[in-house]
Amino acid sequence: MSERTIYQVLRDSVEKHGPRPALGYKRGKGYEYFTYSQVWDRVRGFRRGLAALGLKKGDRIALLSENRCEWAITDLAAQSLGVVTVAIYPTLPTQQVQFLVADSAARILIVSDKKQLAKAHDIHPSVRTLEYVVAMEGPVPDGVMTFGQVTERGIETRISDADLDALAETITPDDIATLIYTSGTTGDPKGAMLSHRALLHTGHAARQIVRLDENDVFLSFLPLCHIIERVGGHYLPLSIGALIVYSEGVFAIGQELVSVRPTVFLCVPRLYENMQEKIADSMAKRPEKERKTVEWAVAVGRECVERRRAGRGIGPILSAKRLIADRLVLHKIREKTVGGRTRFLVTGGAPLAAETGAFFEALGVRILEGYGLTEIPVICLNRPENPVLGTVGPPLPEMEVMIAADGEILARGPSLMRGYFGKPEATAEAIDSEGWFHTGDIGELSPAGILRITDRKKDIIVLANGKNVAPQPIEAALKQSPYVAEIVLIGDKQNAIVAIVVPAFDRLKAWAKQRELPLDPAELIKHAETRKLIKDELDQYSAGLADFEKVKRFTLIDSPFSIEGGELTPTLKVKRKFIAQKYAHLIEQLVK
Repeated sequence: MSERTIYQVLRDSVEKHGPRPALGYKRGKGYEYFTYSQVWDRVRGFRRGLAALGLKKGDRIALLSENRCEWAITDLAAQSLGVVTVAIYPTLPTQQVQFLVADSAARILIVSDKKQLAKAHDIHPSVRTLEYVVAMEGPVPDGVMTFGQVTERGIETRISDADLDALAETITPDDIATLIYTSGTTGDPKGAMLSHRALLHTGHAARQIVRLDENDVFLSFLPLCHIIERVGGHYLPLSIGALIVYSEGVFAIGQELVSVRPTVFLCVPRLYENMQEKIADSMAKRPEKERKTVEWAVAVGRECVERRRAGRGIGPILSAKRLIADRLVLHKIREKTVGGRTRFLVTGGAPLAAETGAFFEALGVRILEGYGLTEIPVICLNRPENPVLGTVGPPLPEMEVMIAADGEILARGPSLMRGYFGKPEATAEAIDSEGWFHTGDIGELSPAGILRITDRKKDIIVLANGKNVAPQPIEAALKQSPYVAEIVLIGDKQNAIVAIVVPAFDRLKAWAKQRELPLDPAELIKHAETRKLIKDELDQYSAGLADFEKVKRFTLIDSPFSIEGGELTPTLKVKRKFIAQKYAHLIEQLVK
């Protein structure tokens, strides 16, 4: 493991790659870029400003912002001062923002725009430690500083860069760099204390198993509050002199993938599954002759994937077909979906459907599924030369994995957190005396050292007859139906499995239109034909399940799960406990 801090990594990249573009962002119809040298100047300027405001090593500042250049500059300035950043999801409501700012005892809250500034205005009087609010965009009301004013404060006080550089050299790899709060699927979020070593390990390990260099382009889409994006889409590219381009969000990502043409892209499975659906829908709408050509090309790609998975050679005939399929069809699909030069996609945070992984590989783009948690990023990652679909791959270099007697996955290594901020008892529960972190996930480790996640330990359903049901793999199988967007299994201490189902309304409406059924979601889910369709789909995709694992009864709801609705965490994980409470009245009818 490299014995460097985030400040030293940035400094070395600036010395080596100064004129190269480091950060890119959309401005008007095009993109503008900051070089590494320009980023360095802005980081040092903002660092002087933070020091002028009285920030010192160990203090905490909170960041409430979407991905943007100012986010990176703030974080890097803090890391160059020994200040701890507290990354907060901008989608969180005011009450939750207040909890995180207060729990971390942050002295400064830095926000992106008017929407986030309104939250800061509401919580400022209630948080005892909060001294300053800083806005990245103006104009600002009295009592709020602009981003530029912080930099100007540093100039006015004439703080020496040399003195701050000397201070930065006293920071050690084991000093705390950030607090990242757990998603809080159960109970209050806890602040995982992650050191410089922990945050830099993923990049250091990744460079040992994949080719990465200054020519790579990363499209930053996942929130920088998300541990995957933080270590893989922020510190990793900055450590190799690569370019980071910031996405404008979910409504722009499709076009951005085409225009930015990233070589590496990190995201959660939900986006890749949506992309697969859109590609399939587009294929189905083509003229018959063209559609058959596309289907043939994808089928050739799939056959290649299946042979590789079975350990068989492709052979000269199939190889020739694959080359023709790529020239005629597959390269065009890649260009229209991921830009055409992506070497691999990376995913984590939730299980990736094996079908989705196989589909993209058939197109010529490999998705590398990995595994990690807020408290210990990244534990495992599939290798580009031989990804094993349905698994999260072997451990990264220097990481260790063990399966406990009850099936729980235990992990330890350089990326492990130092503990939960202000919660020694919770820390002791999570990390045992031998340094193993208890992940709460259930899994299997193959003789070759490849890890497969089977479920969350707390999610295991125990039926009234004592049978154990792991819901996640079953839900993943049922979501392969084109008419099922989300499904949550319920049944703990009950006689049978029941389910809350969110239909895929775009597909469902197209189906309903052909049958002259009502298109309003609230009316459509009540229709007998709709219920029969969903039942048939669940039966079809349950074919390989044991009888006690199959959904016996279900209810349909007319609105998608969302962060705003409370069903999803900011990292798009399903909050089972919340859903069970929110739809308790419906579940009660199912289990009677």
